[in-house]
Amino acid sequence: MKSVAIKDIRQFEIKEIEEPKTEEGKVTIAIEKCGICGSDIHYWEKGEPKGLVMGHEYCGIVTNKDGREDLKEGDRVTALPISPCGKCEACLSGNVQYCPETWTHATGLSLDNPGGLTTKINVRSDMVIKVPDEVTDEEAAMVEPTAVGLHAINLADIKIGDNVLVIGGGIIGLVSAMFAKSRGANSVIVSETNEERGKKAVELGVADCFIDATKEDAIKTMLEKSNGGFDKVIECCGNAPAVSTALTVAKPGGTVVLVGVATEPITIPTVLAVMRELKVLGAIAYTKEEFQKCLDLMAAKEIDVTKFISEIVGLEQVQESYEKLTSGTSDVIKILVDPNEDNI
Repeated sequence: MKSVAIKDIRQFEIKEIEEPKTEEGKVTIAIEKCGICGSDIHYWEKGEPKGLVMGHEYCGIVTNKDGREDLKEGDRVTALPISPCGKCEACLSGNVQYCPETWTHATGLSLDNPGGLTTKINVRSDMVIKVPDEVTDEEAAMVEPTAVGLHAINLADIKIGDNVLVIGGGIIGLVSAMFAKSRGANSVIVSETNEERGKKAVELGVADCFIDATKEDAIKTMLEKSNGGFDKVIECCGNAPAVSTALTVAKPGGTVVLVGVATEPITIPTVLAVMRELKVLGAIAYTKEEFQKCLDLMAAKEIDVTKFISEIVGLEQVQESYEKLTSGTSDVIKILVDPNEDNI
């Protein structure tokens, strides 16, 4: 079957791989839709590991339900892509995201478990969740990134009346902004280096305004709009300028949640966190409960994530899509891949 695999630095190849065989404890899923994630972009930019078939945000149809009597062939499902051990303190406390094994065999993030950039995959049966009829395939493929945003907002503990800054206008940033608004934030501002994405955040109704982070007076503008500092800052970029800005514009006693992943060590002014007694929290993934909560919110039509979907492409367009997402000039937010597109 066809797949898209990492070939080299910023380069994919269309590659034939074997169809997954029936395996104990695994549900086989025929992929309908798969999202392109920011963490996938990091792997693509590094060109490693070669041969990796990515895609950990997906929706599909059950073709083999081993170990899941509550499922039947033909059911629509999504899944947590993680691989927690289920035995450690983190797993037993419900915080599977802390488990040392969570990412070891993660779907689409490890060589031994191909992800959704192909037509059919095997997934741990205990990670699979049935998709309600009220939720579309497109929505179901968005549950995973939506859960990342919900987790960040839960950690930030957004209160009614808070002034919130979201740094980064990608999908995680915009979902976080959406949830901040729903929690009653007084204002939600998005900071972005890509003017087109920043404008899109306002157009989509998740931000009250956009601040161009490339402007010399960007930090001054942020402080003016927040009356001296933000109550909560959600940082979704993971680079030194973004984290430094977060520490600079949070008000004394404020909270900074670091969602963005830095793949290399970065230098930041920690003195600001010390002198202002900031609460600085890291955010990784989500709990099972948060993942399920996002699916429930979609089913109840309490959130609309389809507005973030810019394009749906086939496997042949994946390379072009990654280039577009990293151009710094496109207003594209989320691209979904349909491996069954006729043009592949």
